[in-house]
Amino acid sequence: MIDPEYLKTLRNEPWREALRQRMKNRERTAIPRVKMPELDAGIRSHNYGEVNRGLSPEQALRESQRCLDCPDPQCIAGCPVEVNIPKFIKNIERNDFPEAARTLKETSALPAVCGRVCPQEKQCESRCIYTRMGKEAVAIGYMERFAADFERESGPVSVPGRAASNGTKIAVIGSGPAGLSFAGDMAKYGYDVCVFEALHEIGGVLKYGIPEFRLPNEIVDVEIAGLQQMGVTFVTNCIVGKTLSCEDLHREGFKGIFIASGAGLPNFMNIPGENLSGVLSSNEYLTRVNLMGAYKREADTPVFPGKKVAVIGGGNTAMDSVRTARRLGAEQAMIVYRRSEKEMPARVEEIKHAREEGILFMNLYNPVEYIGDETGRVKQMVLQKMELGAPDASGRRSPVAIAGQTETVDVDLVVVSVGVSPNPLVPRAFAGLDISRWGTIVIDPDTLQTALPGVYAGGDIVRGGATVILAMGDGRKAAAAMRKQL
Repeated sequence: MIDPEYLKTLRNEPWREALRQRMKNRERTAIPRVKMPELDAGIRSHNYGEVNRGLSPEQALRESQRCLDCPDPQCIAGCPVEVNIPKFIKNIERNDFPEAARTLKETSALPAVCGRVCPQEKQCESRCIYTRMGKEAVAIGYMERFAADFERESGPVSVPGRAASNGTKIAVIGSGPAGLSFAGDMAKYGYDVCVFEALHEIGGVLKYGIPEFRLPNEIVDVEIAGLQQMGVTFVTNCIVGKTLSCEDLHREGFKGIFIASGAGLPNFMNIPGENLSGVLSSNEYLTRVNLMGAYKREADTPVFPGKKVAVIGGGNTAMDSVRTARRLGAEQAMIVYRRSEKEMPARVEEIKHAREEGILFMNLYNPVEYIGDETGRVKQMVLQKMELGAPDASGRRSPVAIAGQTETVDVDLVVVSVGVSPNPLVPRAFAGLDISRWGTIVIDPDTLQTALPGVYAGGDIVRGGATVILAMGDGRKAAAAMRKQL
């Protein structure tokens, strides 16, 4: 938790006071929220160009003027990694874009990533004082992306300072957002950090799970390069639990271990026809396309593009999958979701972009069977019509089947995106871990330490599936706790 007195001291610096005097609050609140420039839907639905194009310096400056530099900035409390939001925004307002980027990196290892994929509308922006006025929140995410992109494009890219090496070796299992965030903080503290990644590319879900039209790989690579400059080392093609054991890590002198292996085991619905050819998980679909280049005809294992593609689910991964199918040439790409659009967990922006790209939404439908042709390939799906009943444990209204109302729809590819579970390989490699009935690692919520001394865990291996920024928050929390314990 950032010290409120420290924030107050920063806010009272002369340059911040001068900025506040430059415009009256009523002038600032009269400025309309900036609109993010976007690639035209007719163009982007057929290529992998990034949809959001980023703010111009003029747009960022104007949006920064909306920030009231509140004495009690609740936006920081809404950020899982506690970015000093007013400070970085006010640096944009005074036209010091490099300092804005450096401010972001004080607490965030991946500002260019977070500026693109974080659900700011549910986190920092939801706590913005503008929302209490009935106005649109300050566009914190857009400006975060702007500051990080400006530094990358203009150079030089800053690297946070680190303490002198203390010679203590720390192992990180998994190079997704939790692992990268943890590695960055431990490197700052002076530890010798090594990240072990099972795949051939560093980045975890940032690389295999998020398409380039939402998060270009080059953005992830720049963020990783910054960690390497801080002294973090990476070992790819290394499966902890197979290539290396827990005992191997201890023998090699690692004094602390952070498990951030994610949740890469796809869930299915266990309905008839799920084993037909052409029915696959979103994990496989997106990994093959994003990481293995399976969209290319010359690929070793090309993915079947599909002309009538159904994606089952309503989260961001489902949106990524259906929009990918559209870009691979689907004539009809549809979302099948058993609740209404209002209950969809996907970001509002992603739903908007999907609609603009011609995606068909079949809400209040649930598949109950897939029908195959004579070759064993899926050709149809049987959908059960649903209605919303009483709220479930999460507060969302539960879907209830309407008896006797089904519909059969032609499909040639079905992508199932109904959640993920942790792969049991890593938890099984550490004898003595406390594992929940969902396969997640049980930790102390205050420190993220597991039942094993010196072993911590965070991200999806603990949460079972969450956002990039929540995973990063776990990484920071675990780093602080491990540092204290060591």
